[in-house]
Amino acid sequence: MKASNRDLLVLVKDEYMNERFMEQELEQLNDLLFHYETVDNFCVCHEIFDMNKYKILSKARDIQQVVRQKELKPFQFICNKN
Repeated sequence: MKASNRDLLVLVKDEYMNERFMEQELEQLNDLLFHYETVDNFCVCHEIFDMNKYKILSKARDIQQVVRQKELKPFQFICNKN
């Protein structure tokens, strides 16, 4: 399995799952997450509530600009659209 720098909690019902199967399952999950965890997908799923300017930022460029800051300004919130 490739070394990854993430912690995953995987709950399984099958208590007889062997180590090789679990390694394969984690590898597939890491590959899947690697392809879908992109900045573009993050911007589609989130928006910024800026209470200082009373605005909701939805454009990808604006969201990237806020997220790349070292820390958020007071009363700026990153909210999931879900």
